Formats: sequence, structure tokens, C-alpha cells
Amino acid sequence: MARGTVMNHRATPGIRAGKSPRSPSITRRCLLSGLALASLLGITKAHAEGYPTKPITLIVPGPPGGGTDLLARQLAEAVRPLLGVRVVVENKSGAGGAIGVGLVTQAKPDGYTLGFSHNGPLTSVPNTREVTYSLNSIQPLVQVGYSSYVMCVAPDFPANDARGFLNELKQHPGKYSYGTDGVGGTMQLAAEQIFQNYDIKATAVPFGGAGETARNFLGGHIDIYGGSLQAILPDVAAHKAKCLLLTSAADNKAAPQASGVAALGIPKATAGLWWGLIGQKDLPPAIAKILVDAFTKAAETPAVQQALAGINAEPVVHGPGEYRAMLEQESAGFSVVAQRLGMKQ
Repeated sequence: MARGTVMNHRATPGIRAGKSPRSPSITRRCLLSGLALASLLGITKAHAEGYPTKPITLIVPGPPGGGTDLLARQLAEAVRPLLGVRVVVENKSGAGGAIGVGLVTQAKPDGYTLGFSHNGPLTSVPNTREVTYSLNSIQPLVQVGYSSYVMCVAPDFPANDARGFLNELKQHPGKYSYGTDGVGGTMQLAAEQIFQNYDIKATAVPFGGAGETARNFLGGHIDIYGGSLQAILPDVAAHKAKCLLLTSAADNKAAPQASGVAALGIPKATAGLWWGLIGQKDLPPAIAKILVDAFTKAAETPAVQQALAGINAEPVVHGPGEYRAMLEQESAGFSVVAQRLGMKQ
């Protein structure tokens, strides 16, 4: 061909001019990839339709006999006829619940290992210590029940309502001590979240749980009980304590003398005690829906509602969206408090 001659290229039929035809090997690989994806989707759908086919393990990040454990076992019993398989509760306590939640997030996301936890291991613990998970590792499924942490004082304490209680603490910085469920635990962060709105300085004293806190309060070792309602109500009935402040937004009829933070004009300083079912972030949507539907129905059974009433919890049930919003809001609030206290991880 002579120099300068321009060759007239014609496009191969079915192929754009200037484009190389796709090689048979590439086409074959794409076809095989598509078939593999379709096959995988078919398996996932079939698996979801047949789920569950064997017992489900429900990890509780706390010891046997506690409120979370008892509620988990009641739910497991109630959901069994709905899922058609046994739900076996396993207690994995330690590190404020971080060990149990960590095991849940590290399990295979096939719907056969789930967790049932109170909010502490999900919202307070990750803000104050190193853990192997975050909220992004978790798929919230069903939130069950809501109660309050409460602060109670001796009958002769110089205040009889929440505002008087907070005013007394503010006027005497560092004078009063209050019990908590551990350093950086939910009770401490909830209390400090309220205190920071009033520039209150009080001494937090950690204990192993609400029962231990109550014993030390009644023994005069601390000035203020801080913990769940359930542990202190018998002493309120015996006129050994009066409860004045709730960490929840709303009041609680079990403690009529106490006020929630909404009544104090600081609704964003809310924190409470609540429980929920969690799975792994990669739990297939079809399996997640089966679990949400079944556990929602189980949570609404009379037996579970009665169990919630027995621990003075409101019988509320929320789905994944509201559950995640609660987790994120409380975690964000606790993050600010933990930072101010020098506990932030």
C-alpha cells in the first residue's frame, strides 16, 4: 500500500466502528459469571424459604438469671412455635457484654446465631473501651421493652422531686456520691449526660450491678442509688428510699415521685434500659424479615408482655428502623459524655 493512502474500514456487523470485537473467552466468562450469580441468588432464596431448618442459638451477653437473660428465655419459648425450631439461649458474659456481642458479630450470617442484648453493650461500652465491633457490625432486628434507670436517695434527703434533687447536687459540688453499674457503664453515662446540663459534679462509684449498688446504698456507703427500677422498688415500698430522677424522657408509673428528663426541659438527654434482637450486618434480607416477623409476634404474646411488666418495663416493640435510630441517638449522646469524662475510645 502506498504511503499516504487511507484505508476505508468498514465496521464488522454487530460491532461499532473503532471497537474491537469481544473475544469468545470474555463472553464465555461473563456468561458463566451471570449464571453463577443467578445460581447464588436462587440458593439464597431457596435457603430463606426453607429457613429455619435447625435450632437457633441466641447469645445473651450477660449471666444467667439477670433481667436480660429471663426476657430472652421467655422470648425464645414464645417464638419456638412460630419458627418451628428450638431457640437455645447461651450466656456469654464479660467485658460489660462486649464478649457476647462480639461473638454474635463474628458468627456466620446465616440466621442461626443471633444475639439478645440490653442497650449497654451496644451504646455505652463501645464508647468507653476497646471492642471488636461497632454499630456498623450489627443488624438491629426487633427492639423489645423500655424501662428507666433511676436515681434514688434516703428518705431524709433535702429534696422531694427531680428539680430539688438536681439543685441540691449543684449547690454542693463533689459532696454526693452515686452508684453505677460499672465504670463507663450506661448508668454513669446517663447520669453525667443529665448532670452536664446543670454543671453538676458528683462522684460515681462503680459496682457489679443494680443489686450490689442497692446494698451499698442501703448500707450508707453511697448517697445516691443509680440503677434499674426493679432492684430498688422493694426498698421504696419499705420507705427506705425515695426515687426522684429518671434517665428516660418519660415518667414511669412505678416511680410516681420521680420525673423523666422531658419534664425537666432536656429531652435530648434521655437514656434508658431496653433490649433487642440483633444479627450480623450481612444477614440476608429474606432471613432478617422472617426473624423480624416471628420475634415481633413473640414479643406481643401475653407471656412476654407479662414478663416485661414484671420488670417494670413498657411493653413497646419496634422494628429495625426505629431500633437503629434509638441505638444511634443514644450512642451519639454517650460519645459526647465519654469524651468530656476522658473515657472516649
